[in-house]
Amino acid sequence: MLFNSLDFAVFFPIVFVLYWLVAQNKIARNCLLLVASYVFYGWWDWRFLFLIFISSLIDFSIGQAIPKAQGGKKKKTLLLVSLVVNLGFLCYFKYANFFIETFVDSFRLFGKELEVSTLNIILPVGISFYTFQTLSYTIDIYRKQLEPTKDALSFFTFVAFFPQLVAGPIERASHLLPQFYKTYKFNYNQVKSGLLLMAFGLFKKMVVADRVSVLVNQVYNNPDAYYGYEIILATVLFAFQIYCDFSGYSDIAIGVGRTMGFDLMKNFRSPYLSKSITEFWRRWHISLSTWFRDYVYIPLGGSRDGKFKTYRNLFLVFLVSGLWHGAAMTFIIWGAIHGVIIVVEKALSKQRKTIAQKLGFQTNTVSRKLFYITITFSIVCIAWVFFRANSLKDAFTIIENGLKLQWSQVLNFYELGLNAQEFWTAFFAITILVIFEWTHQKISFTKQLAAQPIVFRWTVYLIIVFTLIIFGVYGDTAPKEFIYFQF
Repeated sequence: MLFNSLDFAVFFPIVFVLYWLVAQNKIARNCLLLVASYVFYGWWDWRFLFLIFISSLIDFSIGQAIPKAQGGKKKKTLLLVSLVVNLGFLCYFKYANFFIETFVDSFRLFGKELEVSTLNIILPVGISFYTFQTLSYTIDIYRKQLEPTKDALSFFTFVAFFPQLVAGPIERASHLLPQFYKTYKFNYNQVKSGLLLMAFGLFKKMVVADRVSVLVNQVYNNPDAYYGYEIILATVLFAFQIYCDFSGYSDIAIGVGRTMGFDLMKNFRSPYLSKSITEFWRRWHISLSTWFRDYVYIPLGGSRDGKFKTYRNLFLVFLVSGLWHGAAMTFIIWGAIHGVIIVVEKALSKQRKTIAQKLGFQTNTVSRKLFYITITFSIVCIAWVFFRANSLKDAFTIIENGLKLQWSQVLNFYELGLNAQEFWTAFFAITILVIFEWTHQKISFTKQLAAQPIVFRWTVYLIIVFTLIIFGVYGDTAPKEFIYFQF
């Protein structure tokens, strides 16, 4: 079920009303949330519900068994079972065909053709997200950082919680699970704040991301036909498409949770205002980057064993991150680009300050900030080429054609899939978004709005609703899936 669909527009109000009718009864409330979550996920394909159920059952049982196990060896064996089952499901559904194709291609390099066919596998929606979420539970128990829960209902609901089930944020059991033990009272301001955040997420998705995707798809699906500024425009717009699409989902998920009293972690903090790639990853997909930090980077040794191993660990984390995003070489290269830049930034952190001083950039000046933001955004966009390209060949074609700049070339925006009205709607929507995120660093618009007279507030609410109705539906009226559903 899509957040931007009519199905969800009917589903959510029903769940919301029923939830607050039984909110004071923890068992009834969690039963409702679990059933609603399974309905929400089963709307795509009910057959994959068994994956979530089995994963929940195994990790709940292992969580109970680890503290009771005698000796470290038995505890490690139990943790290994959790890792093998969860990562086994993930590897089979997401990476089996990738490994088969890579195996065949490696033999082809030596002139041998293998008659091996790929498997007919459907990728379960959101498997990468809920797998990491449930794994954090057993790992934290093994590390003695979390006490296992005896409340099976709360645990199963935690794993399947529908607002963030499909595309995050990837929650930790230590943060989200205890929230299912509580009872909540209806809070008008909290509900209003959640609805506003949902509306902002829908604006990002329906007004910006879905609209610019038309232009991006036309260029990236035909890379041989476009050059120079056309490639650059499509790449920059893809940067906004994926940000608005993914952060829009996170905003809606957090907003839905907030309307029911739940506090989900913030997943994005204006990442395109970052002044370095290191800072970018502190602002982009925060739940994933912190997950890799705690469960991959630190176990590898983190920064404890000297510079070389620190750089190695950082690079490996980003390679794995690239592979997590998709079973293709394009994603691995995307991860490698970020890994290399992160290592370079860490190695040259002192020299960076020296260079800034020689260029005359004073600390915290607007010019210095804009310079670093521009450089960082440019690097991110170049890496996005590999993320978005349909194949490695297409990625190199796009980069090659993008370098063929001709000053005499006239860029006709309206020959790239969007007519004049749709193009300028996207342009103004992105401009509003950038201004909002820049100023929102110092000004809380939610608090500012709450302080205004009721007539003004409701005028703003109606403007938001009509903006979504008028500009959020166009062309093909079928709701478009969120990009991260494929990961």
